[in-house]
Amino acid sequence: MNESYVTLQGWVGGDVDVREVGETTVASFRVGSTPRYHRAGTWVNGETSWYTVNCWRGLAANVRESVRRGDAVVVHGRVRVDVWKRDDDAPSSTSWVVDATFVGHDLTKGTSAFSKATRPQPLEPGDPGEPVRSAVGAPAEPVQPAA
Repeated sequence: MNESYVTLQGWVGGDVDVREVGETTVASFRVGSTPRYHRAGTWVNGETSWYTVNCWRGLAANVRESVRRGDAVVVHGRVRVDVWKRDDDAPSSTSWVVDATFVGHDLTKGTSAFSKATRPQPLEPGDPGEPVRSAVGAPAEPVQPAA
């Protein structure tokens, strides 16, 4: 596999955008990452790089509930470059995109409180919480457990 992964830290630059792609939830947001250098006894800011971060499925749901504009985050995921050409004679544009494997708050910049995500588990056919129907649509006869 020729996939490249990156871990970056930075600041969320806007609101999280949540959308549905087919039946899959996707959350996207922008992260600005500015390197800092210690030069001649002082800290100097480098050039800010901006990344679009895409989060899929369960990660998207957790990001929707947890990440806000201005949050310091750490992101790890597969990096790629999107290139697109406009209709006019303008040059091509590029954008760095990270398909995130994980997203977390950067605890070197502040504190965070963790809450375990709770999602309803789908019931298996035959679970006591879901009546089983016969082939004709009528409720099936109850099954008594063996003694």
